[in-house]
Amino acid sequence: MSQKRTYKQYSTEFKEEAVSLVNDQGYSVPEAAKALGINPNMLYRWKEKLEAKQAGNQLSESERDELIRLRKENRRLLMEKEILKKASAFFAKEMK
Repeated sequence: MSQKRTYKQYSTEFKEEAVSLVNDQGYSVPEAAKALGINPNMLYRWKEKLEAKQAGNQLSESERDELIRLRKENRRLLMEKEILKKASAFFAKEMK
């Protein structure tokens, strides 16, 4: 009987505060992770993501949602265009 593993979810504020311990208050990553009771690798990942976001290399949530929406819309429009192209070729052939 295998049980489903549950992972603890941390809020964005918690992640930002944890990273600020390292960046602003001079704690090392392992020290801060031990004090917070989390894995140091997790804190390193949060730190990288936050730094990438601040540098502008990462999309914000709203930008990511808009990108997904636009990609779906683009796929739909390309499919409609292809259907119209085939229909016009069919009707052009029927007119002759």
